[in-house]
Amino acid sequence: MTFSLKRMYAIFNKDLKDLSKNMYVLTTIITPVVLAFLFSRQDELILQMHYLIINLTFATVATFVQSALIAEEKEKNTLRGLMMSPASIGEILIGKSLVSTIMTVVTLIVCMRIMGYSLGDAPIIITAFVLVISFYIALGTWLGLVTRSLIEASIVIVPIMFLLGMGTLLIEIIGEYPILSFLEYFPNFQLEFLALRVEEGASWTNLGSYFGIIMLWLIAMCILTVVTYRKRAVNGE
Repeated sequence: MTFSLKRMYAIFNKDLKDLSKNMYVLTTIITPVVLAFLFSRQDELILQMHYLIINLTFATVATFVQSALIAEEKEKNTLRGLMMSPASIGEILIGKSLVSTIMTVVTLIVCMRIMGYSLGDAPIIITAFVLVISFYIALGTWLGLVTRSLIEASIVIVPIMFLLGMGTLLIEIIGEYPILSFLEYFPNFQLEFLALRVEEGASWTNLGSYFGIIMLWLIAMCILTVVTYRKRAVNGE
């Protein structure tokens, strides 16, 4: 079966229409924008505050919107029909990810403009953003597949939003309790650490460990998502 842009676009267009009717999901997009506006009123914003909003945008927009779109289809019993359609797994997953990706990028740009954040080394930061957004989209897809309804997805996303969206606020606590040091390997921490190194003048060759860890998270999440999708397609759950 060949990859069809027409089928992928049809899936994207359907999700876009569904999202435009779901005010509950759309209101989550406002959260990082409102916080960005409040933070922008401070005299000077440190890099950590910029990345608090950036990571929160990834968690609340990329992950939650993606999980909500899929969970809502499961709730309406339409996801099974899509799985059994001629559309391939790539067409379905990419098509259903485009809306969340576009919404994330737009929200991210708006938040950065409000806060006045400029990319230190644009190619490096943009590459990191692409990898991290891909991880959060994959995470949202998986959450949508394992939850049974939009309400359930809304509940499950809360700890995700805290750990991956606002988890960098725990950096001082992690310093006091070494047992929590594993949290520093989460993608949100790695992204912030990478940005700090870029601000210090680090080049591509000095950032391999950060990119490597983020890539491992992305690969693991993609594998988990594909395995879960295929299991749902076979079992009809």
